[in-house]
Amino acid sequence: MFSGIKKILQNHLLIILGWFFIALGAIGVVLPILPTTPFLIVALALFAKSSPRFHQMLRNNVWFGPSLKQWEDKKTLSRRTKYKASFLIIITFAISIAIFDDAIQLQLLLVGIAIVLLFFIWRIKEQG
Repeated sequence: MFSGIKKILQNHLLIILGWFFIALGAIGVVLPILPTTPFLIVALALFAKSSPRFHQMLRNNVWFGPSLKQWEDKKTLSRRTKYKASFLIIITFAISIAIFDDAIQLQLLLVGIAIVLLFFIWRIKEQG
């Protein structure tokens, strides 16, 4: 009896966590310091264990679905996806750096974070 209740609670917790990571990913679209894709990959994994419906919903998403399918199926990204991600990182971080034009330490921190993100994106295997 308790194992059934435990399973239901675990499923609900995984679904809640999945939606939490989708929310973080959505915030990451507009805030350059939060990366979108890793949060969506975590949400995809959580939904794979808890909700086939939400899992498919995320895989079929117009904007993120193709990249998430590719990641889930092959653990790779296309070169085009890498270029898009790199472009967005550079643009959003450049805007943030320009906004904080009088805070050199914050600018250096943002440059460092951007470099780390770009480094990790380009280390991921490419589709091929």
